[in-house]
Amino acid sequence: MNTITLNNGVTMPQLGFGVWQVADDEAERAVSTALSAGYRSIDTAKLYHNEAGVGRALRESGIPRDELFITTKLWNDEHGYDQALRAFDASMDRLGLDVLDLYLIHWPAPSQNKYVEAWKALEKLYADGRVRAIGVSNFTVQALDRLLDDTDVVPAVNQIELHPQFAQDALRAYNSAHGIATEAWSPLGQGKGLLDDPVLARIAAKHDRSPAQVVLRWHIQLGNIVIPKSVTPERIRENIDVFGFELDPGDMTAIDALDAGRRLGPDPATFG
Repeated sequence: MNTITLNNGVTMPQLGFGVWQVADDEAERAVSTALSAGYRSIDTAKLYHNEAGVGRALRESGIPRDELFITTKLWNDEHGYDQALRAFDASMDRLGLDVLDLYLIHWPAPSQNKYVEAWKALEKLYADGRVRAIGVSNFTVQALDRLLDDTDVVPAVNQIELHPQFAQDALRAYNSAHGIATEAWSPLGQGKGLLDDPVLARIAAKHDRSPAQVVLRWHIQLGNIVIPKSVTPERIRENIDVFGFELDPGDMTAIDALDAGRRLGPDPATFG
């Protein structure tokens, strides 16, 4: 497993396991399968309503806590300073953890105009040692600029929608310039046609891999952190098996050319 060193020196597995849209009991089973397959980074959120199931899987795995990297997120209705602190406590209770590895503001929700206040709560949690790293999710350049101007801690991570059809070159470059790691959600395009692209089929056949493995390898070679989701044991195991081959420059260029600016999720400038 490759690791990424965040801007505060904390190391994070480059490939993790996401549980968006997975029910609590199913999340427990899926996370258990993922941990057995070798995943050590698990990404959940208050919104997903499966933190308790994730926590059960972590405890039942028997894997030492220091070998795991756990991320959860603050939801949009809890952006006040005190609310954010209480939300963190509630997430930790559901997860059954004492210290979290990464806590993210899930969306900037700019119409509320409270994400700076929420970030200051995350800074408090970080200063108190309750979380090893803090970051954001779905933050635009404008929102990041404001955080950098008005607060003290640079986010360690910006988790954004990112896949070959929505490559977010400008935002990735901004993140890199400011020492912020880019993490991709929906890295496989949510099963909405990306993996059927003939370009990916050709590259997959060339390497005797699946189109999903090719896309995940593209992310890895770009330096993105990536958190594919699946509840199918075979695909869970397939998605982590991307470190035994390498895409050549021609492969990377061909995949880069698939970028169509095709956002599948909400627009962070207006959502929330």
